[in-house]
Amino acid sequence: MNACWPQILIQLHKNLPEPQCKVWLDPLKGELCALNGQGRATASGSAWRLELTAANDFVAAWVRDRLSSAILQAASEVLGTPPELRIVSASSREQTRQEKPALPSPLSRRALSVELEAERKQRNKAAGLADMPAAPAVLAASEQLVLPVSMPHVRSRQSAFVQGWKYSFADFVVGASNQLAHAAATQILHATDPVDMLFLSSASGLGKTHLAQAVGRAVCDEGDLRGAHVEYLTAEEYTTMFVQASRFGQMNDFNERFRNLDMLLLEDIHFLRGKDKTQEALLATIKTLQSRGGRVVLTSSFAPRDLQGVDSQLVSRFCSGFVASIARPDRETRLHILQRKARRNSIILPDSVAAMLADRITGDVRMLEGCLNNLTLQARLGGCPVSEAMAFEVIRQVAQENSTLSLEEVVDLVCRSYKLTPSQLVSRSRRQELVVARNTAYFLLRKHTDMTLEEIGNRFNRKHSSVLKGITSLECEMSRQSPLGRQISHTVRMIEKTSLHA
Repeated sequence: MNACWPQILIQLHKNLPEPQCKVWLDPLKGELCALNGQGRATASGSAWRLELTAANDFVAAWVRDRLSSAILQAASEVLGTPPELRIVSASSREQTRQEKPALPSPLSRRALSVELEAERKQRNKAAGLADMPAAPAVLAASEQLVLPVSMPHVRSRQSAFVQGWKYSFADFVVGASNQLAHAAATQILHATDPVDMLFLSSASGLGKTHLAQAVGRAVCDEGDLRGAHVEYLTAEEYTTMFVQASRFGQMNDFNERFRNLDMLLLEDIHFLRGKDKTQEALLATIKTLQSRGGRVVLTSSFAPRDLQGVDSQLVSRFCSGFVASIARPDRETRLHILQRKARRNSIILPDSVAAMLADRITGDVRMLEGCLNNLTLQARLGGCPVSEAMAFEVIRQVAQENSTLSLEEVVDLVCRSYKLTPSQLVSRSRRQELVVARNTAYFLLRKHTDMTLEEIGNRFNRKHSSVLKGITSLECEMSRQSPLGRQISHTVRMIEKTSLHA
């Protein structure tokens, strides 16, 4: 019955955010057994017991306290009945535990809260969000507590087959906006090429993650015979692992893990801004990898020259190889993306519908593909062909028709959403609502206009480094899916939808 845990894990990936599953659930070992040996319900009402084993007591307690309900729900969907759930650490696997462990004493909980609050303030201060309130105690703990460095992230060919690379070169549409980036990504695969560093930059949803994963997938596929070692993770995950390795005296393991790779793929490198110790570790890792013949692929929302708060030696390394940016796709490229995606989904996409989507969704490839996926689902559920009316309704519901907004429109929409005046938005005040609103404006201007960081900063009487800090902190908060992050994401979506009817 051990094969049931992978099925439950698949269901959890559907129900929970991907980062949460990747960090906390994927490493667990699961074992399912029948309580009475026959899979029939016992007096407790459960027919099965699901026992999950974590790497240590801390991880076991974190998963038990915060994810038990989600695990039981997913298990019920797979098994048809909720099992008894037991979450233990590897060191205490044989010990009998209560189904609901005793909570920490009030004194220890207060001590933990004080420590977490201090860490939160320090993190927010560094990220430009020093005046933001903390989330409720339980949620704050879930955002601050992180796993030890022993978490496996290496994606060799075998693990890539199990977990699945989402993207490949085969499904990447090359156009004028990304031709250089695509060429650089394919070129770095050649062992005979002297360039061993690739830095990809673009706004959100334009394909840098696609290319990074395509490179990793190609290395794993081509390196099957020699057992290629590839590590793919975000800069935030790398930072978490470095901090934990430092705290638990596991730096030797950390260094051995990252300095013996064939390829390191690190996303969202701008999250390292202001993290001096992590930057030192990454610089040493890159130097070692390059000296051994390893290769490095980095992605960021910003070009190397814009990475204020990143060590100059590290930026110099970034610029030592291919540096390629990806622009918004032109209409022809957008049409090709739609047509290729439609063929892969085995759906007939009329030229008029493809033209409508390509004309009205101009900035974000991810949004373009999302609209097509919605059309595909509606057509299959309704048993009818895709039509222009259906496409118009999808655009109205899930996307902004025109991704290009003016500075004045962004300022007006942000002020209306946060109930502020333009003068308050550009003021020097560090009040919570003003900081969040200001960072939201930075984010939208970066995403929907061609303004540089300097130009955005000038409009708000800030340096371009302050704009970078604000955008980075906003993206970080949204990626964590914290209460504040979810609120910001909702506001951004509402502003973008409002612009459709403005």
